[in-house]
Amino acid sequence: MKAIVQTGPRAVETQEREVPTPDADELLVKVHTAGLCGSDAHAYKYDGGYEWIPIPRIMGHEYSAEVVEVGSDVEGFAEGDKVVEEPIHDCGHCFQCKNGQPNVCQNFSITGMHRDGAYAEYVTVAPEHVHAVPDEVPLRHAAITEPTSIATRAVLDRSNATPGDTVLVEGPGPIGVLVAAVADSLGANVLVSGLDQDAAYRLPLLDDLGIETVNVQSGDGLEAATESFTDGIGFDVAIDSTGHHTGVGTAAEHVRKGGQVVVVGIPNQPSEVTLTPVVRGEIEINTSYGSTWTNFEQALRLMERGAIAVDEILDTSYSVDDPSAAFEAFLGSETCKPVFQFGD
Repeated sequence: MKAIVQTGPRAVETQEREVPTPDADELLVKVHTAGLCGSDAHAYKYDGGYEWIPIPRIMGHEYSAEVVEVGSDVEGFAEGDKVVEEPIHDCGHCFQCKNGQPNVCQNFSITGMHRDGAYAEYVTVAPEHVHAVPDEVPLRHAAITEPTSIATRAVLDRSNATPGDTVLVEGPGPIGVLVAAVADSLGANVLVSGLDQDAAYRLPLLDDLGIETVNVQSGDGLEAATESFTDGIGFDVAIDSTGHHTGVGTAAEHVRKGGQVVVVGIPNQPSEVTLTPVVRGEIEINTSYGSTWTNFEQALRLMERGAIAVDEILDTSYSVDDPSAAFEAFLGSETCKPVFQFGD
């Protein structure tokens, strides 16, 4: 089978590998579409915090697939079932897992990092980590269930956003675009901020989705946009998906008194926030990490009713046979959600 294998820092290649054999308690699934996200890009560069990943490694954790073989001990699945995997596996035994917080499990493992992943034609998976894909959701759409679940958690669980609220989303990367789409589906009034590097592809993508945008490095910047968009009040909610250490501070400066900041991007350096106006404005600062079983189901239901414009978000122009092109384009902000298609 074809598999996209990381062989070193900023080095990936397509190799021929043996089709894995499922254990009695596993499923063998045929991958249809697999997405590339920010954490894949960090792993590709072998950034700090990712050097522990064993190389060579078959990458990939966001994917959709069809069941082709069912282990003898597995019940509830059949050949031909459409599925997606929850790629972050919790241990089920630590305090957080027992406390109903499996997304911050102390002993988690990640498909495509701790074990070979889904940038391959076939992969094995334990059934407890699998969700059934509704009939109305094409497999190419279901491939972004995992990042959409991160967005549903950030918006629906961790933020206070309600219909009619003004919501600032910082950063038009994959998570930012999906956070904006989920907030928009909720009925919030959404503005997404980006930089010059986002002006060629990512901000126009959001404009095409009917979501307002601002390039903070051109024109009058974010200050003027905030004044205009919120009638001078400030945003009800600001969601930072930049992964930049200045993001949370910028968000805190542009929410209203009594507003809320939610940080979903992981800052690349220690963040600095001036807390005096935060305290005096009683601004809430919250965080959102990963997702839960319920968030996956929320993501699938949003796609099932067409609330997320998946076809517009996906970029299918990159080939399995030239994976480095997709990684380099992603790092250059030339695309937002590239996917590798292994199935028809």
